[in-house]
Parts: sequence; C-alpha cells; structure tokens
Amino acid sequence: MSTPYRIRPVIREDVPTAVDTLGRAFADYPFTRHVVAADGHAARVRRFQELFLTRVGMVYGRVWVAGAGRAVAVWTTPDRDPQPGFAAIRPLVDLLAGDRAPWFAAAELALRPHRPAYPVRCLATVGVDPDEQGKGLGAAVIGPGLAAADRAGHPCFLETSTEQNVTFYERLGFTVTADLALPDRGPRTWCMIREPARRP
Repeated sequence: MSTPYRIRPVIREDVPTAVDTLGRAFADYPFTRHVVAADGHAARVRRFQELFLTRVGMVYGRVWVAGAGRAVAVWTTPDRDPQPGFAAIRPLVDLLAGDRAPWFAAAELALRPHRPAYPVRCLATVGVDPDEQGKGLGAAVIGPGLAAADRAGHPCFLETSTEQNVTFYERLGFTVTADLALPDRGPRTWCMIREPARRP
C-alpha cells in the first residue's frame, strides 16, 4: 500500500511522537471517555497510552510505526505472554482511571467472556495523528501485523467502540464475534476476529 511514510518497527526514539499520536487519537474515544476520569482526561489518556506502548507492546509484543510515530499499531502475540506487563501497570492504570476505575473494572469483566481462550495476535491499540488521517496510514501500519499473523497461522483479535471502526476492520478481513453495550451506560463495543489468510 502506498503511503507518505515508510512502515517499520518502532525504535526508542519514536516513543514521544508515538505517545502523542495515541494520546490525540484516543482523547475522545468512547471507551476511554467511559473508563478514564474526566479531570485532566487528555493527560491521563496520554499517560495510559505511554504505559501500554512502552511497558506492554514494546516489551511483550510488536509495534510498527509510520513517520517516526505519526501512525502506530501495537500488538500482543502468542510468542510472549503479556500478562506480567499488564499486571505491573495495573496499579498505575487504576490511578489514571481515577473515579472511573469501577467502570473500568466492570467493562473488563463484561468483555472477558468474549475474548479468545486460544492463542491470538491482539491488535491492542492503533492510532493515526489527526493531521495525517485519510492517507491510508491506518491500514498500512496494521498491515505488517496482519502479515506476521498469516505467516504464523495465528488469528487476530481486537475490540473497538465505534461503528465506523467496525466497517474499517471488516475491510481488513475481521468479522464481528460479539456486540455488547458495556455496563454503567458504557459505549457499545464490538469484538472482532480475523482468521489467518490461507496460503495457495
């Protein structure tokens, strides 16, 4: 896919731009609006994304960027269990959630039964800088993760809380496996799976 930027694995120097990208991309996202406190919301979301990128994705998974972080795709893989990373940042995540921490916990409980119990590659977070949207960077930065999953024969999994995203991911081969409204008047959220492409 032709894009203004080369897609490549993340390096440490990309982190500040990548964090800014993810923070801006998720500042008004329905799920984060529901589970992260309104007080200082943008800064909280930015810090949450920084933790997730540097303490989970870059340690236990794979991360691809475009334009030194103007588009970012963070994956976890079956190659290394990310649960120690999640456990390490959980107290910090609860602090960032603030008075929305009970809503965060309730959302996690609601989603857990719909998450695969078998090995998958999880597209944990993806974002494109708002100034760079509409150039094909979202699909392009996700592409290497999909290709890696196909080579390994792994399904891919994701969750999204906007209907527009559902249509986007369906074009990449994902199908909806669950469609639910989160507790506490939370946003409608979809779980989606993409089976590995068959080789000829």
